[in-house]
Amino acid sequence: MERYICIHGHFYQPPRENPWLEAIEVQDSAYPYHDWNERITAECYAPNATSRIMDGEGRIVRLVNNYSRISFNFGPTLMAWMEGHAPEVYAAILQADLESRERYSGHGSALAQAYSHMILPLANTRDRQTQVIWGIRDFRKRFGRDPEGMWAPETAVDIETLDIMAEHGILFTILAPRQARRVRQQGTSHWRDVSGGRIDPSTAYRLNLPSGRSISLFFYDGPISQGLAFEGLLSSGENYAQRLEGAFSEGRSWPQIVHVATDGESYGHHHRGGDMALAYALHHIESDNKARLTNYGEYLAKHPPVNEVEIFERSSWSCVHGVERWYRDCGCNSGGHPGWNQGWRGPLREALDWLRDTLEPAYEEMAVEYLRDPWEARNDYVDFLMDRSAENAARFLDRHAMRPLDESERIKVFKLLELQRHTMLMYTSCGWFFDELSGLETVQVIQYAGRAVQLSRELFGYGVEPRFLQLLSKAKSNIPEHGDGRRIYEKFVRPSMLDLTKVCAHYAVSSLFEDYGEQTYIGWYSVSTEDCRSHQAGRAKLQIGRAKFTSEITGESTNLCFGVLHLGDHNISCGVGPYESESSYLELWQEISDSFARGEFLQIILSLDKYFGSSTYSLTSLFRDEQRKILDMIVQPTLQEAEHAYAQVYDNNVPLLRFLKDSDTPMPRPLFAAAEFILNARLRNAFLEGTLEPQIVGPLLEETALAGVPLDTDTLEYALRKSIENLAKQWQENPADVGLVRSLYAAATLVASLPFEVNPRDTQNVCYKMIEDVYPDMLRKSEAGDGSAQEWIEEVAILMERFWIRMDQADT
Repeated sequence: MERYICIHGHFYQPPRENPWLEAIEVQDSAYPYHDWNERITAECYAPNATSRIMDGEGRIVRLVNNYSRISFNFGPTLMAWMEGHAPEVYAAILQADLESRERYSGHGSALAQAYSHMILPLANTRDRQTQVIWGIRDFRKRFGRDPEGMWAPETAVDIETLDIMAEHGILFTILAPRQARRVRQQGTSHWRDVSGGRIDPSTAYRLNLPSGRSISLFFYDGPISQGLAFEGLLSSGENYAQRLEGAFSEGRSWPQIVHVATDGESYGHHHRGGDMALAYALHHIESDNKARLTNYGEYLAKHPPVNEVEIFERSSWSCVHGVERWYRDCGCNSGGHPGWNQGWRGPLREALDWLRDTLEPAYEEMAVEYLRDPWEARNDYVDFLMDRSAENAARFLDRHAMRPLDESERIKVFKLLELQRHTMLMYTSCGWFFDELSGLETVQVIQYAGRAVQLSRELFGYGVEPRFLQLLSKAKSNIPEHGDGRRIYEKFVRPSMLDLTKVCAHYAVSSLFEDYGEQTYIGWYSVSTEDCRSHQAGRAKLQIGRAKFTSEITGESTNLCFGVLHLGDHNISCGVGPYESESSYLELWQEISDSFARGEFLQIILSLDKYFGSSTYSLTSLFRDEQRKILDMIVQPTLQEAEHAYAQVYDNNVPLLRFLKDSDTPMPRPLFAAAEFILNARLRNAFLEGTLEPQIVGPLLEETALAGVPLDTDTLEYALRKSIENLAKQWQENPADVGLVRSLYAAATLVASLPFEVNPRDTQNVCYKMIEDVYPDMLRKSEAGDGSAQEWIEEVAILMERFWIRMDQADT
């Protein structure tokens, strides 16, 4: 009897981009990383691309790409981010699908996903169609083939959703066992009730659809999946493999498939080391020969369904009530806030539904003037999203425009399509999943709604915002200071709204601190500087300029001029307005520059008000990343003064501090604060400067122990890790440099002496690659009598021991 095992990972992060910039801004909760995508990539997505098989002594025997042996899907918006920000991981995922086709009879392991993780049974028919089409198109472009399967967000389905998938060529999807209602053998009339998760998950089932189409369904093993996600099964790869192998039954007469499905983030983010448990489980299964690894496409091709199934309509894997978690307070929540309620979910969805239903007919009415079929154009718009070049924009319009369009009409068309994109993004499921209306994910979906509101005002000339906010005010926050949805919109969404004038303000203020050159990009806005004049007197700086600002998405463009005055520190005044003529621009420059020459700074501010009116801005007008960078520059001198002062306090009182500690006397808070600050700062600076020798860092660590102060381990680990990784990259670029090998060994020796762990993963990856790529050539040279090659081999052997890599791994 044939036995198969399939492990599915649903890899997904909600889109986090600022809807106006199309870029993720800094997220402090992800520290020490820039944002959560970056952090989870480091903890999960990258480790699974280069996971470890270890020997009995804990040394690395082999690096493996877990994705090539499992079934997986990645959210399209996450893949788009990864393509630009984690290209090596992105490439490894695409490569894994290629390898899986060779391994699994031509069937790739990657599945498509409905595009923006919308709960499809709660969407209207048009949105369901577009979400499925976009998911398939995005998949096809990235993986170079049509998808066989598709992941439904939160496995939320109904008959209409499954029929749309089947209509577009999807052969199968994966559901939770409790989503099955009843089953029967095909060709018979007797149905058997399997509600309550009682369906046998060891085979595929056929769902016949009212349209005459059908789709195959796999219901994952619930208890094992639960054990993976919540019960610590990933603490041991061997136990994981044995649990899978133990799920087969001698009482079954058909080719069995034991398969599980969880969030892919279980393998490293939710469970540290989960990627290695997965790697070992896969290795164990392949070595044990009790079952064969497969993916869903291969199993389905070899063993088509012989049983028919019916499902519970509007059901999912993460809400026991069906799909109620995404539209009402059903009781499903994160469980971390007793006393909170999720009564805000219903009013939020009602407000968004009203906005969508109001804007849809307006879109169609305007779009039909320019596009042959507005809804077909929307379905094809994903092709532009994946390639926003001017050439591709022209191709898109050639396919869909009723006639050649002038510039203003082209801008209008792309604004209409952006309006539709954001009315879909505002339904991203994470907006309802968690406990609080003011949470990051919920504010994100309200921001998408805010972008749609702004576009509707620009397109249609009337405002939907008042009614939308009235509906939004019915959604009540659990946090009194946030009040309701309207207040959250005013507090977090409205200040984020951008237009070309605000982009100019950002450019003007930030140009005081960095040289942009004649052409630059701010998010998806291009800036062509046409003139820029500046004066400086002491700490004061004046800048006047004009530039052309263009949205690379809609094509909208305008010429603006600006004036900005920096009086030092955070005191910045900026004005922005339309460029009307060269004479008025020169008049502005002359008046303000004359005032600056006389030191009449108040007069400059009055002049900015006169020329630009209410369009005046300050440091708060900067986008978050740039604002943080400039504030760091402004604060740096003050921090250096503080560091010097703390150093004096600490250095002058070291004997006293040690006496107090030795005598068990509580250290006065000012002295303790000085010791904690300066010792952590000195360690951090040493790591950032690449000072990795134990004889230098050791005394600093000894001082922290003697002073009894805690280490800022997150900051120190990140700084040290990046320094070691930079050293490893230098070695990769200069493989014959034995000095770099010795420096890496010194760094590894330092790490071994630290009172906190340092993640060696990326450095180990480089070392492993060097053994694969460089070691064989060095070995040949050594055997031919090359003394320097022999020295290299000896030094590298010592280094590999320190980084726990077996030298014979390439042959294993």
